[in-house]
Amino acid sequence: MPRIPRQQRAKSTVDSIVEAGFISLSRHGLAGTTTKHIADIAGVSVGSLYEYFRNKEAIYEAMQARFVRDLIGVLQPLTPRIVRLPLTEAIPVLLYDVQALLLRDDQRYLRYAREVFNADVRFELNDVSRSLGDIVVQYLLHNPQYAGLQRLAAMSYIFVNAGMYTVIRHMSDPNPPVTYDDLVDGLAHMVSHYVRMERQLARRQQAASEGGVAHRP
Repeated sequence: MPRIPRQQRAKSTVDSIVEAGFISLSRHGLAGTTTKHIADIAGVSVGSLYEYFRNKEAIYEAMQARFVRDLIGVLQPLTPRIVRLPLTEAIPVLLYDVQALLLRDDQRYLRYAREVFNADVRFELNDVSRSLGDIVVQYLLHNPQYAGLQRLAAMSYIFVNAGMYTVIRHMSDPNPPVTYDDLVDGLAHMVSHYVRMERQLARRQQAASEGGVAHRP
């Protein structure tokens, strides 16, 4: 059974193995990567690798956890800024910072996402969705005019999950049908259009209700 790294040296070894996984993935692909490839890049023996990971799939799981951790690390600090912006500005701020994460370190995370999508491997983003959900809650607390929108919980869930998946999928596509700028603009306007239409509907319903009360005998 793989052991849990507790000392700093062991943690450094695990970090090196995970980093080597990203490098090997870009060189050999998901299916072509072997534990020997990863061990050689990390500068450790295959035996040392197996002390911490039972197989290469376990390394892939650690890589996904690293990606999710860093993505959440990008999202959370944006909250104080985002909550003070209109939706058409808040959403691009968030999505362009996600793009920057995917492109940094020689596109390490983008290469990883591309391999995962092409191999149709399960891509777990639940923690990212929860982090985005927290941002939505904070946005509503700072912008109470939106709190009464109908179907808010369902629409927030759809926008958060489908939106983030679409962004990562788009950037993983070597020949996307639209530019990233167009994608960001489309997502921002889709959300703002929903909000605008729901607020107009709420005002009409309120006016109709008040009109009905005023005409009661």
